[in-house]
Amino acid sequence: MGRRKESPVEEGRIRDLMIDGRGVVDTEGKTVFVDGALNAERVRYRRRRKRKKFDEAELIELLEPSPHRVTPACTAYGVCGGCSLQHLAAEEQLRLKQKSLLDALSRIGGVAPAEIAEPLAGTPFGYRRRARMGARLVEKKGRVLVGFREKYKPYIADIEHCETLIAPLAALVDPLAELIAALQICRSVPQIELSYGDNLTSLVFRVLETPAESDLELFRHFEAAHNAQIWLQTGGPQTLRLLDGSATGPALNYRLEQFDLTLEYGPLDFVQVNQDMNRRMLDQAIAWLAPQPGEAILDLFCGIGNFTLPVARQGAHVTGIELDDAMVAKGRSNAELNDVSTAEFHKADLAAPEAQQAWWKTDYGAVLLDPPRAGALESLPLIARTGAPRILYVSCHPGSLARDAGILVNDYGYTLDKAGAMDMFPQTGHVEAMALFSKRNGS
Repeated sequence: MGRRKESPVEEGRIRDLMIDGRGVVDTEGKTVFVDGALNAERVRYRRRRKRKKFDEAELIELLEPSPHRVTPACTAYGVCGGCSLQHLAAEEQLRLKQKSLLDALSRIGGVAPAEIAEPLAGTPFGYRRRARMGARLVEKKGRVLVGFREKYKPYIADIEHCETLIAPLAALVDPLAELIAALQICRSVPQIELSYGDNLTSLVFRVLETPAESDLELFRHFEAAHNAQIWLQTGGPQTLRLLDGSATGPALNYRLEQFDLTLEYGPLDFVQVNQDMNRRMLDQAIAWLAPQPGEAILDLFCGIGNFTLPVARQGAHVTGIELDDAMVAKGRSNAELNDVSTAEFHKADLAAPEAQQAWWKTDYGAVLLDPPRAGALESLPLIARTGAPRILYVSCHPGSLARDAGILVNDYGYTLDKAGAMDMFPQTGHVEAMALFSKRNGS
């Protein structure tokens, strides 16, 4: 068979920018998404994938660059799929994420906030305290690669350093590749979960076969040399073991100095990867929610108590609800560790309508929720039934927030008082947001 003929190079003006870093150009009869192009740029591009309703293209040449274009900090940018916005100035990334949030609220939810809050932002690089990285022995390169997946491909990107990782984790990329290359089971270590706590670094190696004693010795040496806590995981979370076979070990922790709190968590527990932004987010949440001493507040999808305990520190009585038994136990443990007596934690499946238990019947002054990407659709009738006059919604997906906001406003009589984006993942297309809803008594 002959070689497939390439599409011709075309020229156009970018009319919009997608949140994933693709520029939008209109052609006769079809929209084309140009990877790496910015709004208002004139570019030359070549179509690489043709779809029914749109085509995807690669950027060939910049004819008129945007004034907001910057040189990416990472040499692997464009190949590594970990970032998608490094070519856009940080302040413009904030504007793009704010626009994405407001567009979603309008288009999906049919709502608009009475007040648009300034986007919340922190440092643009060196912020990630947790990352899941792939590992693979690449015979053609003669070495092991450790990194994120390539953009649009299943391969591991060839990186030596990651600009978004906090410095102690970024410094481990090359040593981890060297460690895995030296293992007898080097072909059976596909993934590493890196976590940096205030007190220690945790490394979880996914292993598909039992390490030899010589491999365990290499792990021990690495653990000591890098002051890390190494775990091996052979299957699900229940298979997690330290090198000595123990199922438990010292907990990681992070400090919330402004609330005089220290929260402990495990190597696979969900925590915010950007702790600087987490602290900023908590300050904003307390300011918006304005919890009062003695007030009853419901915290849904509470995890280990990241919101529960700071709100309780304000004197409110907070009831945290979480599905996972281990997270409920950690919430209770963190309350005890910090001598917080006005917080309680319960287990419930918030995606199930039958989750109506005793704690739903309380007249709450406010409800706080931080659901997963899917949002809180199934919980909305129960939230409305509490009669809470204030709802603070923390979201990691503008689409599900917009859908839920439309229901709260149009079906349950709430007002969207304010909303704003939070840049928890700079350089990427991830958009986090916070929204405050209110309802007058009797309405």
